[in-house]
Amino acid sequence: MRYDVKSNIFKLYVIKISKWLMLTVPVVFLFYRENGLGTQDLFLLKAAYSFAVVVMEIPSGYFGDIWGRKLSLVIGSVLGAVGFGMYSVSTGFWGFLVCEMVLGVGQSFISGSDSALLYDTLQENGQGETYLKAEGRLVSIGNYAEAIAAPIGVGLAVFSLRTPFYFQTAVALSAIPAALLLREPRRRKITNKGNFTQIFQIIRYALTRNMALKWSILYSSVIGTATLTMAWLIQPYFVYLSVPLALYGLFLPALNLTTGFVSMHAWKVEAQLGRDRIVFYVAVAVGSLYLCLSVFNTLWAVGFLFLFYVVRGVANPVLRTYINASTPSEIRATVLSIRSLIIRLSFVVIGPFLGWYADWAGMPTTLFVGGVVFLGMGLWMGVKFMGQGKGAEAPPFLPDGAGLSSLRGRG
Repeated sequence: MRYDVKSNIFKLYVIKISKWLMLTVPVVFLFYRENGLGTQDLFLLKAAYSFAVVVMEIPSGYFGDIWGRKLSLVIGSVLGAVGFGMYSVSTGFWGFLVCEMVLGVGQSFISGSDSALLYDTLQENGQGETYLKAEGRLVSIGNYAEAIAAPIGVGLAVFSLRTPFYFQTAVALSAIPAALLLREPRRRKITNKGNFTQIFQIIRYALTRNMALKWSILYSSVIGTATLTMAWLIQPYFVYLSVPLALYGLFLPALNLTTGFVSMHAWKVEAQLGRDRIVFYVAVAVGSLYLCLSVFNTLWAVGFLFLFYVVRGVANPVLRTYINASTPSEIRATVLSIRSLIIRLSFVVIGPFLGWYADWAGMPTTLFVGGVVFLGMGLWMGVKFMGQGKGAEAPPFLPDGAGLSSLRGRG
């Protein structure tokens, strides 16, 4: 691998850190409450973020496949900095809504292109089989960054609940130079640029022609929706348990450190258990831990959250690896964006409902309903995925090779 391409990995680490060093997350619910908002508003705002991702997810992934993953990452990094800059001076629900929409569009340009660029960088070096280890390391770094951010964010909130947003803007700015210095690895590319009907061809390929890819996307989307929903239920759950603010700075980083450590070693778990057992265990664990949290209402119930984050640490890199393994390189970013779109679209529907339901019926009942839904859907999609042969060759996106090029994209 040429040095300039190999250095992509370090630059992707910088971008990942800038996106996961979230100083605002540990106190965002308290920040909203200070501005007169409740649990339902929290989920409405996060649903708006997901809606923005939904609208742009696949077009931005296609943009990355056609015009380059580097350019896509640059745009996403710039919008991330703009979004947090706006957040630091905004007030009220509608002001926050605009910020979430900008951040959502920015995230859509990063989602998919980062993993696709990592996968193709390793492929150019003949190290494609190490992707799970590299993806696990990337996820781990992100979780370590989030863990470090939690106590820092809580500490900054001592001055004011708005202070973390000022510092978050500076953190987001650090992604821009890293993205600008990326280089495009060699890969197959679609050359007839601007033909947006290809987006629908890619969707049809991923969800109808390539059955192994279809069920890996759908199963991964169920698990991803469950973990995303839990991430935003944690702070209301802490409020329900009357967890002191000082412990937010202890529990939240500890949860992310747990996921980070497990993600680093997820490839070992996959090698030990194999695909089918991991798929089954993850589905059962995710739904069951929702149910456990709904039953226990003491501070000791936080232990179930740690188990949940252990499962999350395995699921994230492993399931992304299964998708990449079944995806042609020329449409990799778009396919990964399809998964993200399904997760965000599901959250747009489920999130506001659970937020309203939590305000109306309470956290235990909300967690129970979530557990039943995710357990049932996870097992169903998991069985479908396990029914596909492991290691089956994926059908090509363009069988005759028309409209393809293997040249390196512009750096």
